[in-house]
Parts: sequence; C-alpha cells; structure tokens
Amino acid sequence: MPAENTHPDAETTVRDAISAPDAAGRPKRATRRFPLFTRDTARPEGGGRAASGDLPAPARQWPLLVVLSAVALGLLLTALDVVRYGTLLIGAALLAGAVLRWVLPGVGMLAVRSRFTDIATYGVLGLAIVLLAMMAQPRPWLEIPFLKDTLHFTLNQ
Repeated sequence: MPAENTHPDAETTVRDAISAPDAAGRPKRATRRFPLFTRDTARPEGGGRAASGDLPAPARQWPLLVVLSAVALGLLLTALDVVRYGTLLIGAALLAGAVLRWVLPGVGMLAVRSRFTDIATYGVLGLAIVLLAMMAQPRPWLEIPFLKDTLHFTLNQ
C-alpha cells in the first residue's frame, strides 16, 4: 500500500493518485486498481520513469530515446536514398518498442495507452512496415503470390 500523504491545505488523506474522497471526506478506495468508471484521464500502465529519479531526464526515458533514435536513423537512411534499409530500420524500431513495452515494467513516455494496446499498436505497425519494406520494388525480397492474383482480379473487374 502506498504511503499516505496529507495535503497541508486540506484535511483529507490521499492514499494514491486516483482515490477520491467520499461524502465524509475520506478516500473511497485504497486499491491500486483503476475504477470501473473514471472521471478523469487515467495514467497509462507502466507510465512511470524507466530509471530512478536521481538520473537526468534523458536517462530516465531511455526506452523512448532508443526507439526514437532508431526511427530517426531510419528516416535519415530513407532520405539518403537507402529506402529499403531505412524503412526496415523504422519497422524494427517499432517492433523493439513493442518488445520493450512487453518486457519492462516501467517504460516512461513510451507508455501511451494500456500495455496490451501499446504492444498491439507498435507490433502491428512495425510488422506492416517491415513487410512492406521487404516487398518494395524493384527486386523484392519477399513475394506473396496471392497478392499479385488479387491485384489482377481487382483491376480486371
């Protein structure tokens, strides 16, 4: 159970960040679970710091910086006309973000929504970008035969 803090201007004891006082002024909940109905925006799971508060701000947000640095390098490669490797790096960075969100309990600002939603979003987008990079023309690394048949069927109708 978190430590209790008493606000100097109020008589209410606040037990956690999302407890609300009842009619008598006492906190209604002492649990860390999110309520069934929220009246405010809930903090995402794992949205705390990724490192201790004694470290400087960039070190506390290292998971986000790793993903953003890889995406920036991928965009630079794409701008320098190394398109396939640049887009592969961007997709791999998003997949790494999904893995970091899954493995680490606290990922800092890499946590945007719930853990499941973040993993699904980063994973699906990363996989889609990697697959599209591998199917890019000319000389694709990956050929999916039914896609060509589907394209020919839709264009001939």
